[in-house]
Amino acid sequence: MTENTQILFKSRPTGWVDASHFEVAKGPVREPGPGEVQVRNIFMSLDPYMRGRMRDQKSYTPGFELGQVLQAGAVGEVTASNDPSLAKGDLVEGRLGWETYSVAKAGQVNKVDGNVASLSHYLGVLGMPSMTAWVGLRNIGQPKTGETVYVSAASGAVGQIAGQIAKLQGCHVAGSAGSDDKVAYVRDELGFDAAFNYKTAVSLGDGLAQACPNGIDVYFENVGGAMLDAVLLKLNPYARIVACGMISQYNLERPEGVRNLGTMVGNKIRMQGFIVSDHMDLKAAFMAEMSGWLAAGKVKYREDITQGIENAPAAFIGMLKGENFGKQIIQIGDPPA
Repeated sequence: MTENTQILFKSRPTGWVDASHFEVAKGPVREPGPGEVQVRNIFMSLDPYMRGRMRDQKSYTPGFELGQVLQAGAVGEVTASNDPSLAKGDLVEGRLGWETYSVAKAGQVNKVDGNVASLSHYLGVLGMPSMTAWVGLRNIGQPKTGETVYVSAASGAVGQIAGQIAKLQGCHVAGSAGSDDKVAYVRDELGFDAAFNYKTAVSLGDGLAQACPNGIDVYFENVGGAMLDAVLLKLNPYARIVACGMISQYNLERPEGVRNLGTMVGNKIRMQGFIVSDHMDLKAAFMAEMSGWLAAGKVKYREDITQGIENAPAAFIGMLKGENFGKQIIQIGDPPA
């Protein structure tokens, strides 16, 4: 019988995640029961929100269970089916496991078309991160032609799409990233009008002033903490903050305070958080628009692919530290020929 390599959640982190919080286990592949399918995982997504699932506290999504296989969005090939809706050889995506083979209810995975540049696109530019950017701007940011849109973590899975959508809306788009290579990518390859390295700028305020000389009308928030505090001083009246994520705070035992919230009153700022899973009714519209942009070459997307399920913990830790360049993906197996 084929061996299954799995990554188990060994212990809950306090502060930064490290390798001790994971365990690599090997065992037999489970056969699917009634209404289930067995999936050979090919690509798996690693995302910042997973850090929140490591805490033992109530949240918008259930936490990871100690001693169990961690979960992630994945794309794979059906290797055995006990449900008439799916057949062996079908390609599917859904929330599966950090493992080489997963078994899931047939209704918990969705059939996908294999005729894409890479199946990994269903985890990025045609998946949850890209839809997050699309929904956040569409529903909350609502950028207008000529406005300034600023995106933190601009080279990341969500940020790179948020900036490009804003450009398609006719906006002045600025972003920040943590290395000169990332800054050059968002500016020269993705078409941002300006970008700066937040680690080497004289100050965040200085970097924002140079990148956004006319102030900021829409802030796509991925970082939080000191970045949010600095942006609050640069927002124009009636600006909108799309609160997508705050990765700088996820591994802190005591989150940083934000001191400049008072500016929101006089400038009549609107700040709103959202979870993309609340908007699945928009998925067909998102797929149609994003697929069209991708086919027309109006949107580019960069992935950072790590090989091997056993390397997922190190890649996850690196992503939380900003070491990835683009959407962090684990390649578990080879796509079908």
